[in-house]
Amino acid sequence: MLSRHSGLAATTRLKVLAADSVSAPAADWILLFVFGSMAAFCSACLDLGIQRVPGHAILRVVFPLALGFAVVPRRGAGTVMGVAAFLVASLLSFSGIRGEGLGVGAMTSLVATGPLLDWTLRRANSGWQHYAGFMLAGIYSNLLALVVRGTLKATGYELPGRRPLVDWLSQACVTYLLCGLAAGLISAVILFYGRRSDSASDSDGHK
Repeated sequence: MLSRHSGLAATTRLKVLAADSVSAPAADWILLFVFGSMAAFCSACLDLGIQRVPGHAILRVVFPLALGFAVVPRRGAGTVMGVAAFLVASLLSFSGIRGEGLGVGAMTSLVATGPLLDWTLRRANSGWQHYAGFMLAGIYSNLLALVVRGTLKATGYELPGRRPLVDWLSQACVTYLLCGLAAGLISAVILFYGRRSDSASDSDGHK
């Protein structure tokens, strides 16, 4: 658990902050819980001013998690952040201060994105593979949120006053996909280089 991901470590733009030890120190676990908590707070409280765009909640989730991978480039980091995000989001919900941003769809993408990033990045070894991994995780997470939200609408369990399923679905099928892709790509480009550094590649080759 939390073994070093050499590919992410070689391409992070925050290399100066990233721990280089083989095993994860306690500080790395703490940082991952901090970034997972940050994702929960952003998902619940950050207002991007685009509430009428279905699936936009993923835009508040991926960047804090990507930041966690950039600072703590380790395998399994996404799952740890996902657990932290779930715990904090649950506390916010029970406390009654979660605001309007953490609906069922947003909660789904919040909890699912971290483990999905672990999966899509498991064999990624270069910058472009990382970009693809972040985009795929964003897309998969948002498609899962689309299914959950659509199911609630179809079965009548969604809160009154929401858009009807047919009207919502015609837009959501496009915007959920695009928002997931954009969230992954933007986060990856900002936090990771497009290719491995020569020094990192050389050091890996001599191991």
